[in-house]
Amino acid sequence: MKACSSAMSTRVKQRAVIKFLTAEKVTLTEIHRRLKAVYGDDAVDKSTVNRWVIKFRACEPGKAIIVDETRSERPITVTDDKHRKLVDDLIQNDRRITQKRIANHIGISKERVSFIIEQLGYRKICAQWVPRCLTDENKQRRLECCEQLLQRYRDEGDDFLLNIVTRDESWVHHYDPEEKRQSAEYRHPYSSQAKKFKTQPSAKKLLLTVF
Repeated sequence: MKACSSAMSTRVKQRAVIKFLTAEKVTLTEIHRRLKAVYGDDAVDKSTVNRWVIKFRACEPGKAIIVDETRSERPITVTDDKHRKLVDDLIQNDRRITQKRIANHIGISKERVSFIIEQLGYRKICAQWVPRCLTDENKQRRLECCEQLLQRYRDEGDDFLLNIVTRDESWVHHYDPEEKRQSAEYRHPYSSQAKKFKTQPSAKKLLLTVF
């Protein structure tokens, strides 16, 4: 007994069925239902059926082509060591470079660039927000202060900790300005839309300090 048809020949057969049923003026939904009944999980999805129905309706009866046209695809060799080296060099020179720029520079698809970047082990990570950009002098000053505090703790023990006063501060608004989502209201489709003025009284702030 001969082996079952390949996946490609199954798709071609389904296109032939779609072509015939389209000529019979069968609806898109009914065509897809019949394909599912015959081919089961191997049946094409509804969007594919719709695409081929549109194509067959645009052609004269009997002249529509159901096989894929030959295409000049890029060879898989674009992911070789040479292209990996080019992608790696571009990323090393500009850590913020986009995949689109890499693809245009090397002359390969964006999808292949993404595959190579994954092979190289790169991940694009956003920069971390920090309170301030400290200079070398600032860092050295902080190091000296920490060493002085540690030395005092060694000399005075727990008595030193009892003399420490902690402080925190935060800006507090006089009132919380209303956000856009907070002003949302339930209304009927024929009701007039409520207005919200952009210019509002300034929400003045106070610096709250706690010791």
